[in-house]
Amino acid sequence: MQVNIARRAKEIEPFRVMAILARARAMEVAGRDIIHMEVGEPDFPTPMPIVEAGIAALRAGHTHYTPALGLPALRAAIAAYYGERYGVDVSPSRVCVTPGASGALLLAMAALFNPGEEILLADPGYPCNRHFARLVEAKAVGIPVGPETAYQLTADAVARHWGPNTRGVLVANPGNPTGTLIAADELAAIHAEVRARGGWLIVDEIYHELVYADAPPSAAGLGEDVLVINSFSKYFLMTGWRLGWMLAPSSLLPSIDKLAQNIFLAAPTVAQHAALVALEAETRNFLDQRKFELQLRRDALLPALADLGFDVKTAPQGAFYCYAEVSRFGMSAESLAEKLLLEAGVALTPGTDFGAHLANRHIRFAYTTTLERIQEAMQRIETVLGC
Repeated sequence: MQVNIARRAKEIEPFRVMAILARARAMEVAGRDIIHMEVGEPDFPTPMPIVEAGIAALRAGHTHYTPALGLPALRAAIAAYYGERYGVDVSPSRVCVTPGASGALLLAMAALFNPGEEILLADPGYPCNRHFARLVEAKAVGIPVGPETAYQLTADAVARHWGPNTRGVLVANPGNPTGTLIAADELAAIHAEVRARGGWLIVDEIYHELVYADAPPSAAGLGEDVLVINSFSKYFLMTGWRLGWMLAPSSLLPSIDKLAQNIFLAAPTVAQHAALVALEAETRNFLDQRKFELQLRRDALLPALADLGFDVKTAPQGAFYCYAEVSRFGMSAESLAEKLLLEAGVALTPGTDFGAHLANRHIRFAYTTTLERIQEAMQRIETVLGC
């Protein structure tokens, strides 16, 4: 029987890191010891106060749908978080609670872009962003970026690449796979450039609380016309709870509400009740301790990679990734990642997952495992590569 598959399903590429993770898990089942530095998921468990809040919500019978844009108490708590954390006055009505940041990105793409319209993205960048654009029949335009701009878009790059069909720009601050930041004045300049052209700026801030030096201001302070996306997954350690949010312009809220009702109806109710505790000061103090542990891992990994010959041209300022150039090893990133998985038992993600620009010359290291395991991974890599 011939199966007719929609063109969009054929053209959306697999999320390679998930295939690498599945292969690594299969090797573990077969008895291999694998050090996981491939997937962008913190190894820390969800803090117990959040877990207990979820259990309490279940026992209290909070198992029914919430409104499509989220539990009113959680929307208010997120708005208050922006006031307390960043000094930005946000109306709870602008907060859209979503099934993960992915749900927010999908809503933003569906609300803003018509078929054939373009959105500008950094290359390298998080792969699902361009796939969401394809899903709604828009066109993601990757702009090659490198260490000279900390692997981030600039206002000048936006101006040079803006075309007659361009309708928006998506940036991530910090970015994945590089962990680098856009300076506050540069982000403001990008916003001004986009606004002057009548477009939309989407800012992904899911790693914003995982910045290791002075915290940058949130893009929420640039104006109500900026769409800001965040998540309870990374800093709040709630990956499996599938909960994120978006700050949306008031003019878009009716459309986003309608789309949310039809696409996923509402975010998980139990996760929303648990997230109320995640935002409390005591929980965030605990989470900051976890952030410090991630910083220690980064500070150990960077010199270790340099000693082995991996070239991290711009040190990560946040998130939990190092994006390393691998040309000195005389093989492509995909071949090197394959070799290190099979021979060293270290799972890594080649740059080809994140775009096209010099992609097969880079590998992403995720420091989402213990310091001891990171050190062991470096020893294994040294043994296999003879560094």
